[in-house]
Amino acid sequence: MTVPPLLQPIHEDPFLLVLDKPAGLLCVPGRGDDKQDCLSARALRQWPDALIVHRLDMGTSGLVVMARGVEMQRALSAAFAERRVHKRYEAIVDGRMSLREDWSLIDAPLMADWPRRPLQKTDPDGKPSITRWRALASTTPLDEPEATHVLLEPLTGRTHQLRVHLLSIGHPILGDALYGDAAVQARAPRLLLHASELGFVHPVTQQDLRWKSPPGFSLALLSP
Repeated sequence: MTVPPLLQPIHEDPFLLVLDKPAGLLCVPGRGDDKQDCLSARALRQWPDALIVHRLDMGTSGLVVMARGVEMQRALSAAFAERRVHKRYEAIVDGRMSLREDWSLIDAPLMADWPRRPLQKTDPDGKPSITRWRALASTTPLDEPEATHVLLEPLTGRTHQLRVHLLSIGHPILGDALYGDAAVQARAPRLLLHASELGFVHPVTQQDLRWKSPPGFSLALLSP
């Protein structure tokens, strides 16, 4: 059996870890022997007290914080639940979006699409779900097919929120095997969604901490 590579933490102290999860790796074990390799299992091999606090989708890359011990897990989980954690993502989406300095808002409640679980859908009766977005760059009018690099800030934390919200305004994330059509899936070998910024006040030291991780994708790297 191949031994996974050692994790290189972005931040490590006696209370918590910040890791940069690669795309294609689960945060926690799934069902079946082939889904036991995951970020939490790899972390436990190096830090026996490491505990999961939040998750990224398997296809999403980027920053993940893990607690060291139950007390810190409780404190960090409360920070997420009370929206005291700063989170930003970057994505490349289908189509051209307007480039503006100010942020736009997607306010669309989400709920489970029960016949197609685990998919989610927008629904007026769903849970409140809000995402801020701003276009960073886009392909030129002469480029085909079109794409836009966007910065995203989820103000709520629903399952698949960013993926469904972008789909709802007509700009699915490239490489999205769950929500994109065949053409959208074919434009990228992976989901082009990356957790690029993470920040919070350290529960013990009270330091205001911020981390950034650049995405491993860009408009320039897209296949025509």
